[in-house]
Amino acid sequence: MIKTPEEIALMAESGRLLALVFGHLDQLELRGMSTMQVNDLVDNFIVHSLQARPASKGQYGYAYALNASRNQVVCHGVPSPTEILQDGDLVNFDITLEKNGYIADSSKTYLIGKVSPEAQRLSRVTYEALWKGIAAVRPGGRLGDIGHAIERHARAHGYTVVREYCGHGIGKQMHEAPEVLHWGKAGTGLILREGMTFTIEPMINQGKPATRTLSDGWTVVTTDGLLSAQFEHTVAVTADGVRVLTLRADETPLR
Repeated sequence: MIKTPEEIALMAESGRLLALVFGHLDQLELRGMSTMQVNDLVDNFIVHSLQARPASKGQYGYAYALNASRNQVVCHGVPSPTEILQDGDLVNFDITLEKNGYIADSSKTYLIGKVSPEAQRLSRVTYEALWKGIAAVRPGGRLGDIGHAIERHARAHGYTVVREYCGHGIGKQMHEAPEVLHWGKAGTGLILREGMTFTIEPMINQGKPATRTLSDGWTVVTTDGLLSAQFEHTVAVTADGVRVLTLRADETPLR
């Protein structure tokens, strides 16, 4: 689980490139585009503009460069040429990128056009919850501190945390140890050590936390049909805290 400074530097480069992908998406008029069009644009940008590899493509038999999870879709939404982003939608794009043998993983929820105050609030609180989790990362801390901070923030705003899916260690492989739960008890779990790298990626539901997987075998939705939002970063434990390897140029860390 422990990466050398040289390995973390390589991961940071992958993270920097992945941040550029989201910067590219930020410049697009997403309303009216299909989720497949977004996938194809991202695939082309990673391969041709960044000379990198979309790491999810071919992983576990998955055929695309991203997951597009819209409205009641919690995660693993499959891009489609018939799924058109419309005014009022909330959509998460989850993208992984590999460069020089190391992988970065990040996701961002986009608000399409004029979005309801309820959807805006869910997205904002989910983003805040991500940063609550990141702020809990430090050497000598515990994995349970991360989940506790996320769940406490979500519950304080009347939301629930999806429990079936979690963050994960990352490096040469997309999924490495440890599992990073987005709920838990402070002071419990694995002790964090300098050099660990993992993702924090809370999925926060407007209603109940329960989910189900659709017949395509990928798409996970809320059982009550209410909205879900997600944000994700890849982080490294440093000597005195945490470094966000996928930080985007427009972001100021929340504390």
